[in-house]
Order: sequence, then C-alpha cells, then structure tokens
Amino acid sequence: MTFVLLAEQILNGIQFGIMLFLMAAGLTLIFGVMGLINLAHGSLYMIGAFSAAAVAGMTGSFILALLAALTASAAAGALVELLVIRRLYNKDHLDQVLATFALILIFSEGTRWIFGSFPLFLDIPDPLSGPVTIPGGIQYPLYRLVLIGAGLFISIGLGFMITKTRIGIQIRAGENDREMIAALGINISGLYTLIFSLGAALAGLAGALVGAIQSVQVGMGEPVLILAFVVIVIGGIGSIKGALIGALLVGLTDTLGSIFLPELLKLVTDPSTATSIGSSLSSMAIYILMGAILIWRPTGLFGIKP
Repeated sequence: MTFVLLAEQILNGIQFGIMLFLMAAGLTLIFGVMGLINLAHGSLYMIGAFSAAAVAGMTGSFILALLAALTASAAAGALVELLVIRRLYNKDHLDQVLATFALILIFSEGTRWIFGSFPLFLDIPDPLSGPVTIPGGIQYPLYRLVLIGAGLFISIGLGFMITKTRIGIQIRAGENDREMIAALGINISGLYTLIFSLGAALAGLAGALVGAIQSVQVGMGEPVLILAFVVIVIGGIGSIKGALIGALLVGLTDTLGSIFLPELLKLVTDPSTATSIGSSLSSMAIYILMGAILIWRPTGLFGIKP
C-alpha cells in the first residue's frame, strides 16, 4: 500500500461521502421536520440524473443539465408533496412506507416509459476532464475534486440557511413544535412543501453530479437511499452537521474497507479467499459502524436526546 494509493482512496471516500451527504441532507430534513419516512427519495435522485443526461444530450451544456436536474427534481418533489405526502403526515409510519414504496414503482416505470430501459450517459465537461496534480505528487481527477468542493460549499450554505436565516428558524421550530408555529401564523403547509422541494432538489443534484461518473439507469437511486438512511442514523436525525459527518464516515469506511480488509486477510489466508471474504466484510463494515455508534449513542452522533 503506497502513500499515493492511500491518498487517492481517501479522496475517493470523501467524494463518495459528499454525494451521500447531498442525499442524506434532504432526507434528514424531511424526516426530522415532517416525521415522514420517504422511501421515494431515491427516485428523486434518479429523476435528477435522467433529466441532466437528457438535457446534456440535447444541448451539450453541463450547466443546463444541472439546472434541469434541480428544476425537475424540485418540481417532482413539490408535486409529490402536494398530491400524496400531504395526506400522510397524520398517518402511521407503515402507511407512509407503503405509499412512498408505491411511488418508487410509479417513478421507475414512468422513467422507463419516457427514457427506455437502456442506460444513458452524461459526459464530464471538457474543462473538468482529466487529472490534476495535487500536493504530494498525487494525480487525481479534476471532476472528483470539483464534486468535493461543490458538496462542501453546499453543506456550508445549508448550515447557514438553517442557523442564520428566517426560513431556517421556521424549519427548526417546525422540527420541535409544529403546532405552535402554526398557531403563530406560519404557513406550515407551505413550509413543508418548501422543505420537501429542497430535499428533492439536493437529491436530484447528487444524481446529476454522479451521473457523469457512472451510467444513468432505472433503479439507480435505491442503493444510494439505503446508504443515506445509514448516514442519518449515524449522524442523528434532523442534524445537517450529523448528516455531513455521518456521510464522510460512511464514504471513508466503505472505500477504505474495500482496500484494506482484503490486504489484511491476505496475511492469514490465501489471496483468493482473502479477496472473497474481504469484499463481503467491506460491504458489512458500514453497518457494523452504524451498530457500534448506536450502542454508544442511540440518538446518533448529533441527534437530540429525547
């Protein structure tokens, strides 16, 4: 294991974690403020990726593709909240799970009907293609560095919005006592629609950004959604700071585990067995991490104690 390889894998883990944060940030806002379990959040990630790929294919502009992803996913989120989610706030969590699972099927089949069953591809823009040399003589893809920077910038912006703006005060108040802020004259329905649209836009943006480094296909959001739930459990429900820290922990654990665990097992067993067992253990590592954190802090790293 060379220093260069280690540094590259750490950066890969950070980049993966940042993309998970964009998914988890919206999810933790929706669950923390509305108390809603939204299994369809991964479908909004998919909508952003497909919208970006389609617009980039028609116009050749990556900027327009990102704007299309934000617009389409936010609009889809607002429509879903108005037509479906608004009827679920006072329902049991099982009803929420069943309804949002139905939305997954609707979005998947609708996407397949519009775009077809074959994957789409979104090219990295020319100015961001190719590697750059960073301190230590490490060659690393410029686009992935831009993803890390963009994600950190968004996390700072979200933190500022939640802690320093009027809408952020309303969101935090709605998380603690929604009946009280409704009694004070705040339009709680409009606030919920705004939060859901914001979470959807973040998921769509993540899908568009990741779409440039992997294929865009139906069902791509569900595996990411599972990891996003792990992130918010680790970080603490309702905490943007927790979502960021949790996402970085998950990204680094998943990426480094896939490299180090097989290498460590090779010291005690043959290479073929070590690779097989190491791959299985690396897939389990993030869930072991989640379990260990919950044993230590049942509310997550930054969750509010009941």
